[in-house]
This record gives sequence, C-alpha cells and structure tokens, in this order.
Amino acid sequence: MCKGLAALPATCLKSAKDIKHKIGFLLQKPEPVQEHRLPKEKETATAVKSCAHVDTEKWKTSFNNLIKNEVGRVAFTTFLKSEFSQENIEFWEACEDFKRMPTENMELKAKQIFEQYIDVESPEQVNLDSATREETRRNLEKCDISCFDEAQSKIFILMEKDSYRRFLKSQLFLDLSQPPRDEKPCGLQRKGTFTEFGQCLLSHCA
Repeated sequence: MCKGLAALPATCLKSAKDIKHKIGFLLQKPEPVQEHRLPKEKETATAVKSCAHVDTEKWKTSFNNLIKNEVGRVAFTTFLKSEFSQENIEFWEACEDFKRMPTENMELKAKQIFEQYIDVESPEQVNLDSATREETRRNLEKCDISCFDEAQSKIFILMEKDSYRRFLKSQLFLDLSQPPRDEKPCGLQRKGTFTEFGQCLLSHCA
C-alpha cells in the first residue's frame, strides 16, 4: 500500500472500499425494462405531429396531394420502408430531382438513375414492364428532361393503386390522423428545415 493510503485512518479505508463495492454493483445492475413503451408506429406519428403540421384530410383526397406534400412524402416513405418497397418513392424523387438539374449534368445523372433503378440487374430495381425499360434505355440516347417520364408515370400509378391504399389503412396513418395531445413544437420545427425534420421522423422508425 502506498504511503498516501497507509496514512489514512482505517475507518476511511473501509468507507472507500464500501463505496467501490456499491458502485460496482450498480454498474452491473440491468436497466429497468420500459413496460409502457409506445409502439414504433405510434412513436413515429408522435414525432411527425410534434415537428410539423399534418394535413391528413388533404392526403386522403388524392395520392398527388400526399406525394407533393413534403411531410406527407416523408410519412409515406416511412410506410414504404416498413414494407421494404421504398425504392419506388426513391425512384420517383430521383426523377423529380433530374428534371431540375442543369442540362450539362443530365447525361451522367440519367445513367446513374437507370443503373440504380431500371436496369434488369439494378440493386434497387422498380417494377416496370420490359417495354418501358427498353423505351427508357432508348431515351438515354437523347437524354432530355422527359427521359424518365414514362417510367416515372408507371411507378406513380403503381404506388397510387397499391401502396397508397394500404398507407391510408395503416396504423401509422391512423395515428397521424388523431389530434395531437401535446401542442408543444419540437426543436426541429423552430429550426424550420425539412431535412432535419425528415431525420427526426426517420430516427423514430430505425
């Protein structure tokens, strides 16, 4: 034992050992189980309503109203992720971004979109018929703003007739349709950036 500890009274040494023992016991003690944890979809709905205004009544009137609304699109993307079909909305968004690109960047971006979502060996292949795939392939040769119009339209209709209808019946949408219990806005609403809001929502679904 070093001189510093040897110089301490025996009672102090005993107290120090007791404290060390108690700390070790607390560190090994498992954390209490949260028995009343909200279901994941309920947490997601709460995150949305605390971060932004949710107009679910308008979303119900048409798929276009849902997908053109930033908050609605994030909620719908979250739903598609739960069904492992998010490539459809991601392709649709990539086409929208493509239309806004400078002309000089279109050719490279078009090739990337085709290889990622349309080609038969693409990692996130969307559900398109062979004729539309071939037409889109030919469109790459001229590569203008309408390059993906037909393919994007087909995927829009697919989501509208299939995923959108299930989304309106999902627990996530039903939770979003309920009036919020807490009107206190979260920090992201004050920041006012949609990207941060999307991260807020998606973090509740991870």
